[in-house]
Amino acid sequence: MNKNSQNPLLAEYNLNGLELPNRVIMAPLTRSRAGKGNVPTELNAKYYRQRASAGLIISEGTQISPQGVGYPDTPGIYSDDQIKGWKKVTKAVHEAGGRIFAQLWHVGRVSLPRYHDGKKPVAPSALKAEGQIFTSDGMQDLVTPRALETDEIPGIVDDYRQAARNAIAAGFDGVEIHGANGYLIEQFIKDGANKRDDRYGGSVENCSRFVLEVLTAVSDEIGSEKTGIRFSPSGTSKGISDSNPKHTYTYLMYKLNDFDLAYIHLMEPQSDVSNKQNHLRNVTAFYREVYEGTIITNVGYDRQSGIEALENKTADLIAYGKLFLANPDLPERFAQDAELNDPNSQTFYGGGEEGYTDYPSMEEEQENVA
Repeated sequence: MNKNSQNPLLAEYNLNGLELPNRVIMAPLTRSRAGKGNVPTELNAKYYRQRASAGLIISEGTQISPQGVGYPDTPGIYSDDQIKGWKKVTKAVHEAGGRIFAQLWHVGRVSLPRYHDGKKPVAPSALKAEGQIFTSDGMQDLVTPRALETDEIPGIVDDYRQAARNAIAAGFDGVEIHGANGYLIEQFIKDGANKRDDRYGGSVENCSRFVLEVLTAVSDEIGSEKTGIRFSPSGTSKGISDSNPKHTYTYLMYKLNDFDLAYIHLMEPQSDVSNKQNHLRNVTAFYREVYEGTIITNVGYDRQSGIEALENKTADLIAYGKLFLANPDLPERFAQDAELNDPNSQTFYGGGEEGYTDYPSMEEEQENVA
């Protein structure tokens, strides 16, 4: 690769001891292509291997337990077979010179009884998320979840700890805790989904307790230098809301400064929040002034805006989702400022190789022309 010193996207970066060859990060992308038992397959290994030139790959959301499942054919990291399946993936990535973190996921209320033997999904409070979710039978309405009992919560914290341990056993270089997009951790953080009156609800300190317990458990298990976390402070996915997210996440960011994490991964808003009080439109830039460690930023970046974010020191690393989905050699394309493949939204979820492992690299395109 031509590591043009004038392109900061191609600069190396030390991620708390893990050397990254560039700052182009592959964002987590649910693809719903796991095998029977939610076990990763050789096809998944091929997909990730193709994208090993990323500075760091962050895997698709990976369930920490059967309770955490909310979508069809999404991988887990709680069974022996799943660990064995992920070993194929991490081996393929490492043999291709890459680095990969596992994203640890519990969907909470964004699920259906079909995944839980007919029982309701769980959440901080019995409040239904808005909208529908993708299933193998098409889009389905979400249901009202069951509120977790206080004495159940430590068991879920331990599920995160065990999942992190399993991820390292499977060969991952670290883990990212999924605290964004309206899933369980964000359901605890944001008071629109959390109406608890115990030590896990009410004040900002109490609503933050669950995520801080998860971070402590995971960091203690595998090391804080191998632990990252993803947030969407201004996110409104599945109707998630908070009365003052600016204040809530400022509190959290100050607390996270004590952990010496590998990184925090911040999502810019995916919808217009200009009419929402205390919802930041420039999330990463604001929390750059609060959080002292490495920041990955995500949502809506292209080559030029990624370069500008690095030059302005808004973030240290730039995560790309759809662009990496359709361009397995994205860092090389950025190096040459080459034309990019367009992603096919019809093949995002489910299926086989089409729209998954058949996007060509530049080298393959040149061979086809020749």
